[in-house]
Amino acid sequence: MNLTVSNFQLWKTGSGPKTSKTSGYHRIGFFITTPAAEAQLELDLAEGRCPLDAQNDPTRQGLALTLFTFDAVEVNTDKKKGSTRKDFKLNELIENYQGGEFSLFFANCEPYSAIDFDVEVALFNVRGDRVDFLAVGDDMLPFVYFLSFLLFSVLGVLWTLLVVRAKADAHKIHYLMIVLVAFKSLTVLSQAFMYHTISVSGDAEGWNIAFYVFTGCRSLLFFVVIILLATGWSYMKPFISAREKKLLMVVIPLQAIANVAIIYLDEFTPAAESWFTWRDILHVVDIVCCCLVLFPIVWSIKQLRDASETDGKVVRTLVKLTLFRQFYIMVVVYIYFTRIIVYLLESTLPFQLIWLAAAASEAATLAFYVAAGVSFRPMSAGANPYFQLTEEEAIELTKAEQEENP
Repeated sequence: MNLTVSNFQLWKTGSGPKTSKTSGYHRIGFFITTPAAEAQLELDLAEGRCPLDAQNDPTRQGLALTLFTFDAVEVNTDKKKGSTRKDFKLNELIENYQGGEFSLFFANCEPYSAIDFDVEVALFNVRGDRVDFLAVGDDMLPFVYFLSFLLFSVLGVLWTLLVVRAKADAHKIHYLMIVLVAFKSLTVLSQAFMYHTISVSGDAEGWNIAFYVFTGCRSLLFFVVIILLATGWSYMKPFISAREKKLLMVVIPLQAIANVAIIYLDEFTPAAESWFTWRDILHVVDIVCCCLVLFPIVWSIKQLRDASETDGKVVRTLVKLTLFRQFYIMVVVYIYFTRIIVYLLESTLPFQLIWLAAAASEAATLAFYVAAGVSFRPMSAGANPYFQLTEEEAIELTKAEQEENP
């Protein structure tokens, strides 16, 4: 760990920049702590205790480990050295060091003061003769995402061949699904290169920009495809109802907001202003979008259930109803797994195995894509009555659409 501090200034209430020695510098500095100690640390802060004093307090041992205070920074500022650099090795700082997850914090415990400085932080692990800027547990991510790219690419090729060979029975939604798989493949490929580049150089070097572009397109297409599949667009009916159009007009802006939140969270740290606000916005938007995609499925199930009770085409209607119910279950399971189970894995897995959460998320996504493709693959009307409407049903749907939009 390398910390470089420069251009340090301290202001007292009613005074200008302070550059002379004061007793307050030893109450300004950096410290590290573990996730297990952060809850107690928050209580101490609420009680007005300084975390920089924890190391010398027998009752608070293990709460925080002070790396350095700004006494040295003050001396260097007086001598106009410009910057102060400190190098640390955790295995030398911590007795019986066994590895683990640590968080770096800055604390200013000097009352009635404000400070300003520039800091550069480099965190890395040493693996043999190589410096690795990825945390232990993230070192497998380049492999996980590149393997995901290969699997999604194979899936995309197979789906494209299936659509081309069954061109007579293919619909617009099937071609849109090809585009979705393509953007998903590009997303995980950019993630693989991004994490590999970070591992080697400590910086994404532009791969993060590619990731933002691809993941934005992929997330937008994903929700649009799910909604269109749920409404039966193109393969059951050639139009989108007014209610479904309104739903799309809600989901698309929400996804735009979510993409901005993702960029903000990745480009800044929790110390940045509004970081936690954007994190909460992302979580809320994600939950809202997941709930919204369930509405058209429920609407379709309700319509088919009502139809099975009123018309004479009971068998045909029940086939469609069964497939919609299966699709509803697929979507719910996918949302539950990727939003809840994956989060629990990230929170409970040992730090060395944290990459398994990302692997589980990609595996679940691949399984969902395959299951959706199998359920909605291009097929002739005789092979699957779900994909074609009779002339009578098409006329009825057209009349219903005209009544809804006079």
